[in-house]
Amino acid sequence: MFHTYLYLPLLNSLIFLYENISFGSFGLAIILLTLLIRFILFPLFYKSAKSQLVMQKLQPVIQKIQKDNKDNKEKQAQELLSLYRKNNVNPFISILMVFVQLPILIALYRLFMSDFSALPIAELYSFVSQPEHINTMFLGLIDLKSRSMLMVGLAAAAQYFQGKLTLPKTNKKNKDLSTIERMTKQMVFFGPMFTVLILWQLPSALGLYWLITSVFSIIQQIYINKKIKVAVN
Repeated sequence: MFHTYLYLPLLNSLIFLYENISFGSFGLAIILLTLLIRFILFPLFYKSAKSQLVMQKLQPVIQKIQKDNKDNKEKQAQELLSLYRKNNVNPFISILMVFVQLPILIALYRLFMSDFSALPIAELYSFVSQPEHINTMFLGLIDLKSRSMLMVGLAAAAQYFQGKLTLPKTNKKNKDLSTIERMTKQMVFFGPMFTVLILWQLPSALGLYWLITSVFSIIQQIYINKKIKVAVN
């Protein structure tokens, strides 16, 4: 099922974009494929980002409930569930997004590890034409089937700025932050570090996907932060 319903559609979408829309640019085809994935998953990403924003605003209320009911875990859980329901928020949606993205990343890893210079490409759909040649150079600087520390650095930097946008504005000192707030703040720095560790030995095509995904998330987060007014009950 993974091969049929995820890997093959991604492979055929990439080749179709390369042959028909990207003007023979493999890098542009990857960018278009990334945008296509993000638009398909936009409702989930949007709900996750909005839910995270609401959870940040709910932190003072959550901490009060936890403090007032520290000796009654059942009542604490009931009041927290009632709070989440009232504000239409799911605290576990971020975990769901990890499980949604992981199979896509695995499929893209398999896809970008393929040798696209070894034509013909097997398993293309009947309506997807076989390319005569695939040029994996991007902007004449980066071979997308090889490693590139430049691409890794750009992807890590974009993820850092994405993380900064998710941080709530606060005048609290670090010692006054809640456990969740401290973890969120730490992930702004740990996220890019993990990005470097994961990507530095992989084809830069995957780094380009990661970069465009982060840039898309930055634009989405700016929109949510400016346009979405959250009323916490």
